[in-house]
Amino acid sequence: MTKFGPELRRRRLAAGMTLDDLAARVHYSKGQLSKVETGRQRPTPELARLCDTALGAHGALSALVPSGPVSTRGLDVPVARSTGPSRPSRRQLMTAGAASALTLGAAPVLTVGTDPALTDVSLLAPSSPASAAMAVDTAAEAYGVGLFQSIEALFGEFRRLGQTAPATAVLPALSAQTRTLPSLARIIGGHTQRDLLLLTSRYAEFTGWMAQESGDDVAALAWTEHAVRLADAAGDRDLAAYSLVRRGLITLYRGDAAATVESVQGALGRRLPPRIRGLASQREAQGYALSGDRDACFRALDRARDLLARAARDGTSEGPAFGTTHVDDPAAMTAGWCLLDLGLPRRAAEALDREVALIPRHAVRSRVRYGVRQALSHALSGEVDHACSLARPLLAEGEALSSATIRVDVRRLSRVLARHPRNEAVRALSPRLAAVLHPTGHPVHDQKEAPRV
Repeated sequence: MTKFGPELRRRRLAAGMTLDDLAARVHYSKGQLSKVETGRQRPTPELARLCDTALGAHGALSALVPSGPVSTRGLDVPVARSTGPSRPSRRQLMTAGAASALTLGAAPVLTVGTDPALTDVSLLAPSSPASAAMAVDTAAEAYGVGLFQSIEALFGEFRRLGQTAPATAVLPALSAQTRTLPSLARIIGGHTQRDLLLLTSRYAEFTGWMAQESGDDVAALAWTEHAVRLADAAGDRDLAAYSLVRRGLITLYRGDAAATVESVQGALGRRLPPRIRGLASQREAQGYALSGDRDACFRALDRARDLLARAARDGTSEGPAFGTTHVDDPAAMTAGWCLLDLGLPRRAAEALDREVALIPRHAVRSRVRYGVRQALSHALSGEVDHACSLARPLLAEGEALSSATIRVDVRRLSRVLARHPRNEAVRALSPRLAAVLHPTGHPVHDQKEAPRV
C-alpha cells in the first residue's frame, strides 16, 4: 500500500499531468489526490481503477491496492437432513397427500392429491396381488407427476418472491422446502424421481443465492455444494458447472478478481450447454475487469455474447433457466458492469442507461442492483445531481430488500457522493444511503419530505 502514492506520482508526472489535471479526470479533489500521493490517505480500489484508466497504467495501480478481507458468519452446513428411520411409505404419502409432507412451519406448503382415485388405494379394488401392485405403481406415478408440477410452480413463486422481499424473509420457508424435497423424491420413485431431484437441486442453488443476499457467504457456498450433490444424484453435470459460476459471484463481491476468474474455468468446457458457458464467460469478464485487464475482459465479453445468443436461438433449455431472466440482454448489461470496474464510468453509464430501462418493474431486486451501478457510473463521471436523482427511488426499494450484495455498490456510491458534502442533492440523499447501509427496520424519509416543525 505504501508503494501506491509514489507510483501514482511517478506515473502522473511521466504523463505530464498536474494534480489539477488528474483531479479533473478522476473527479477527486486536488487535496485528496495530494494526500494519497504523500501517504496521508489510503487509496480505495475505486480510485486506483480510475487512475489506471487516466494514466494508461493497465491495472498496475489497481494491483497495488488489494481488496480488504470480507468477514462471514459461521453456519452449520444446511444439507438436507434425513427424516429418520420412520420415513412414510409411498402408499402413506399417497393417502395423506403432499400437505402432510411439505410444511412451512405449521402451515401447509402445497395442497395436491385431492383426487380420491389417487389418495384412497381401496377405491382401486384390485382383483389380485399383481394387479394391486400395478395399480399402486400407476397411481403413484400419476401422483408423482401432479406433485412435481405443483412443486415446480411453487419454485416459480419463490423466485418471484425473491425479487421483491428481503432474503431473510424468503429463506426460512425456502430452506425448509428444499430440505424436505429429497425425501419426497426417494418416496415417489419412478420416472418422476429424477425430475424432482433436478428441480430440488435448483431449489438448493436458489437457496444459496438468497443466503448470499442475506450476507452469509458460508451458507451460500454450502447450499451451492448441496445443489451439486443433488444434481449428481440425478445424473446431471450441468448444474455442477453452473455452481462454479455461482461461486464466482461470491468471490466477485468479495473483490477477489483472481479467484473469480479461476473459479469459472471449469464451466467453460465445450461439452456444456451454451447458456452455462455464456454465463461463465460473463463472470470471467467481471473478474478481469476487477483486475484491470481490459483486453481479457473484452475477449470474455465477446465470447459470452456469442454463446448467449446461440443459447437463445437453440431454445433447448429444460426447466427453470439458469441465471437471471429479467435482463433483456445479459451480455450488454455485463459489459456496462465491467466498464465501470475498468475505470470507464462514462461509457458504463451509457450502456447501463440503455439496459436498466428495459428491466421490468416487477423485477425489483434486479432493477435496484443494476440501477445502483448506473447511478454510481454517473457519479464517477461527475454527474452528481443526476446520480442522486437516479438513486433516490432505488434506495427506497433497496432499504426494503436489505440485500448484502446491493449494499456493496451502495457503499461505493456513498463514498463517491461523500466527496461533495455541500451538494444539496447529496445532502438530501444521505438519510436514504444511511438507511440502506445501516438497516434498522424503520422507514427513513428524505429530508425534503420531512415535516416542518
